[in-house]
Amino acid sequence: MDHNNILGTVLAGGKSQRFGEDKSQVKLAGKLLIDHMLTEISDEFKELLIVSNNKINFHKSEKISIIEDYEKGLGPLGGVFSAMKWIKENQKDYKWIATFPVDTPFFKRQILKDFIQNINFNESDLFFIKSNNTRHNIFGLWSINLLDKLEKDLKNGERKVELWANNTGVKIINMEFSNNDPFFNINTKEDLKKAEEILKND
Repeated sequence: MDHNNILGTVLAGGKSQRFGEDKSQVKLAGKLLIDHMLTEISDEFKELLIVSNNKINFHKSEKISIIEDYEKGLGPLGGVFSAMKWIKENQKDYKWIATFPVDTPFFKRQILKDFIQNINFNESDLFFIKSNNTRHNIFGLWSINLLDKLEKDLKNGERKVELWANNTGVKIINMEFSNNDPFFNINTKEDLKKAEEILKND
């Protein structure tokens, strides 16, 4: 698979209600959470897109664009839809988008490489990672062929990524990790403290 056919997309449009402030702008080890993710994925794609409804800071790069959701309040599926619409409206050549959250600072680029390497792109238009028996619905690879269906389903009130993916047909790529969970995500201030402890002991 040619990575030039994939648009890397960071979904940063969440309200971070459990955390109490925009998680993307919180620092861990002196570095913004969103930059932890961007550092790992930026070299893997020709271009990156951030979907955020806030004015946020991040490590600027000529290959990174930032947009707001086309319609707010639609959750992660709305962010995916916004990225697909951006591709179409800007006449980009991407056939897929790879999605990432902003709150998973231990994710490493090798996981992305292994994920894509284990995909048979003829099997599905949608792929998610499952690690250690936990499915990660925001770490996905989505064909832009899904755009029309996604738009229709959002208009009909669909909001849950897992339910939509199951109804659409999703292929799961299983991965196992024996050490620290690279998919540990920061939802609360307590999670941030745990992440700081993990880094201290690493």
